[in-house]
Amino acid sequence: MRRAIAIFLLLGTSLLAANLKLYMADGSFQLVREYMVQEDRVRYYSVERSDWEEVPVSLVDLKKTDAEATARKEVLEKQTKEVLEEETAMKQERSEIRSIPMDPGAYMLEGGKLRVFKLGDWVMRNPKTRAVLKLVTPVPTATISYMELPGEHSLNTLPDDHPEIYLQLSLEDSFGIVKLTPGKGVRQVERVTVEAVTKEVSEEREIVKVFTKQLTESGLYKIWPQQPLPKGEYAVLEYTEGKLDTRLWDFRIE
Repeated sequence: MRRAIAIFLLLGTSLLAANLKLYMADGSFQLVREYMVQEDRVRYYSVERSDWEEVPVSLVDLKKTDAEATARKEVLEKQTKEVLEEETAMKQERSEIRSIPMDPGAYMLEGGKLRVFKLGDWVMRNPKTRAVLKLVTPVPTATISYMELPGEHSLNTLPDDHPEIYLQLSLEDSFGIVKLTPGKGVRQVERVTVEAVTKEVSEEREIVKVFTKQLTESGLYKIWPQQPLPKGEYAVLEYTEGKLDTRLWDFRIE
């Protein structure tokens, strides 16, 4: 529908641009389809009378007429280019959508080839110091844990610091990209705090600012960083805040 409307508007603009104003020296003008200078005469096709006519060139303001005709031609060419570029982009997007599996997960297209990210197997780690603190403190204290991925480096190495990742959601969840904190043999995804009394869960993570675009109503999104990513460890997250049901797909920028 958008394409049809755009082409309709473009055709309408083309028809209007086909009719030009032939300005006269006295300030009036004739609406013409085209005109040409032949020695000391200006020959033009009158839109009003649907016929060819001539006037002395001295009676025509050619400078103003030519300037307006050139300007209208440039506008038409720009509009035509924009419509064609939009159509090309939409065609490419439709091709990309067809290339992404319907199964929930994270994907990339690299030179037309599909990369499928493996779902990360994260674990929760409870620092021993917190356990000791709870033993010696009579007042209930919050529990602090860390969501971690095993290994110091992701096996998914990306050479591009502006990766475009396709995310097929499993649920209507939140999602984004986070920077991982490297540790000894692990990568920390986030810090999780569970309040002692209310059991309220809060999650702290290093969010990367991203652009997102929904591609299908079934939950396919394209996500990419607003700024180039520095070298390091990252992950795409799908999550429900406070539920600890995170699904993640890790990668490394080199």
